[in-house]
Amino acid sequence: MLDVSAVDAAIDAGAERAFDFLSRLVAAPSTLGQEHSALAVFADEMGDLGFETRRVALDEDLADDPRAGVVQDVLGERYNLLGSMAADRPGPALLLNGHIDVVPAESTHRWTSPPFEPRRADGRLYGRGAGDMKCGFAMGALALRSLLAVAPDALTGPLHFLAVIEEECTGNGTLAAARQGVLADAVVLLEPTDLGVMVGGVGVLWCDVEIVGFSAHAQAAHLAVNPLDLAHRLVAGLREWSGELAERFPDPELTDTDSPYNLNLGVTAAGDWPSSVPAEALLRLRFGFPRAWTPVDAEREVRQAIATIVSEDGGFPAEPTARLSGFRAPGYLLERDHPLTTAMAEAHRDAHGADARIFSLGSTTDARIYLNHFDVPALCYGPAAADIHGIDESVELDSIVAGAKTLARFLARWYEAAPAEAAPAQAGRAG
Repeated sequence: MLDVSAVDAAIDAGAERAFDFLSRLVAAPSTLGQEHSALAVFADEMGDLGFETRRVALDEDLADDPRAGVVQDVLGERYNLLGSMAADRPGPALLLNGHIDVVPAESTHRWTSPPFEPRRADGRLYGRGAGDMKCGFAMGALALRSLLAVAPDALTGPLHFLAVIEEECTGNGTLAAARQGVLADAVVLLEPTDLGVMVGGVGVLWCDVEIVGFSAHAQAAHLAVNPLDLAHRLVAGLREWSGELAERFPDPELTDTDSPYNLNLGVTAAGDWPSSVPAEALLRLRFGFPRAWTPVDAEREVRQAIATIVSEDGGFPAEPTARLSGFRAPGYLLERDHPLTTAMAEAHRDAHGADARIFSLGSTTDARIYLNHFDVPALCYGPAAADIHGIDESVELDSIVAGAKTLARFLARWYEAAPAEAAPAQAGRAG
């Protein structure tokens, strides 16, 4: 029987070490194509914990896999980092997953401190990626170090800890690893969930739209067709269309989400001179879509919505050109009464004396890849973050400690109970 009070004491004692690990991760900028330094920090921590580590490369033929996101134009070696422990033990296998990549930090002059210089204040750690989701790595390492110190034989089966790339744009890092057999009987993704159990998400599609106008000198702007004006009208129409999806496709798992299928205009580009009407504009859009649709359905519906808006407007000189540019992610859901869900919820209740919130969000995670494509149960559990993808992103440090106490209990009971019912028959094992 696990001495949980001893594990909790070890977690409290090891918190500062975990916070230092998080700081080192945040200080290693890991935007798209720049993930190697952060992966090296993760590899060092895994080695210190006693994990064997190896690289898992992104497959060269991912572009041909319909499950993949659109392959990004990134030069250099592309790989995930896998840590493995107790690989020869006969019990159930578990995989912890986290993404090492972070989104860019725009408007750095508006941050209270530089985004890749971790700053601690008021019980929080600030920096790009501190919340999404490098805090999850710190929570995982803290739970594992403490559990193994108190109960070194707790792992009766293989445990794997995978740091992936491209979660923020394609999911191709996790997909590549899964295609190469990096699977287990269940997966816990250490995403920031505010210590809730996140079991589902919507579909997500990235699409670039090019809009052609009619360029001219600014003095004749009233006679020209500015593609930015067209862009505003197109985006307004698409927002109205996406806003209606919740009524057309009600999802009982998304009742806590006011706007589950958001259209986001993330990037715009047009023009090269204040006194010239631009000839064309580029919009980079993110669409949320219902779990009832496949990505193929979503692409068809988006293209039809654009065509309808343009036709009804009557002011577009040419049909806009749309191409997919990243996510082609279907929605996903793990049942609330699935043994994996209940096991994590019970661990949280035991650690904190209260029920965990079980929920879905109007976003996506790599859990969809395990659930939809490999029939492996997966859910997300992690610390409390704020302003993710925004200015002054941060994580509540106490929530890392609290989450580690839940995770340590979950890990011990997972291996102790050997819940075969929580896994599909013939589940793959990381190798």
